[in-house]
Amino acid sequence: MPEFGAFDIVGPRMIGPSSSHTAGAARLGYIAWKIADRDVVSAILTLYGSFAQTGRGHGTDKALTAGVLGMQPDDENLVRARQIAARRGVAVEIFYSDEEVEHPNTAKLELTSSNGARTEVVGQSLGGGAIRITRVNGFPVEFGGEYPTLLVQHKDVPGVIQEITGILAANGINVAFMQVFRRSRGEDSYMVIETDQPVPREVRDAILQDCGNVTMVRAV
Repeated sequence: MPEFGAFDIVGPRMIGPSSSHTAGAARLGYIAWKIADRDVVSAILTLYGSFAQTGRGHGTDKALTAGVLGMQPDDENLVRARQIAARRGVAVEIFYSDEEVEHPNTAKLELTSSNGARTEVVGQSLGGGAIRITRVNGFPVEFGGEYPTLLVQHKDVPGVIQEITGILAANGINVAFMQVFRRSRGEDSYMVIETDQPVPREVRDAILQDCGNVTMVRAV
């Protein structure tokens, strides 16, 4: 028999009207904001499929904008996200694409940070507020943010996985799930590590500083 949590029964805490087009979109934006290290000065948001067709009426543009400003789906300021972005000086452009995509509720978020770093995130809203991140900076990945998650960019070389998991174990962090995504052997890869508890900043810093082949660590 499958297990169900409170989320599955009553749905997400959210500002409406739609759990998929509003709450899910806000979560996509919020995760992208975290991957960009909570530093976004401009955003290009592209909506596909049903997001593009009905997103205006459901406030999908506002929800995505709210997320990349660091707002969660139940933030009462979500409906004013475009105005808040303008007031903060965060430039937001919205595009509606008719390109065919795998999932109807898909968005691409291209974010620029204050230091000029660019982050690209592609994700899907699955319904009921659930999401799936499918691509980060051109790399195929897969995670939904249900667990505390570490996203680690690293060189695909022997020993790097053991180094990272060793630091987590030494700090009492239990790994629930882990996947590695790579384009080719020995090149840049992404590791998605879902844990039973949030990973403190000092542990993330230790991974970045002590593992010579790690180039980015984000808690999402």
